[in-house]
Amino acid sequence: MIKAIGWNERAFVERIIEAVRDSLEQPHDPPYRVRETPGGRHVAVTLEPYMTCAEQVLAVYARLRTVEGVVMLL
Repeated sequence: MIKAIGWNERAFVERIIEAVRDSLEQPHDPPYRVRETPGGRHVAVTLEPYMTCAEQVLAVYARLRTVEGVVMLL
């Protein structure tokens, strides 16, 4: 499970999903869910991509660090 937290804008969610899909070279979006903070300023995107090795995990996190609007990765 990967969680990316960033500013609440629709483009942020799309950028996160695209980054994970591209780094894993998958044609389809990974399973994910989105939750807004109570104040509505931030959004948390929780992804559950299928990864087979540690190198894939590291590649996904490396790519997510470059996404505009990321405040925190878990």
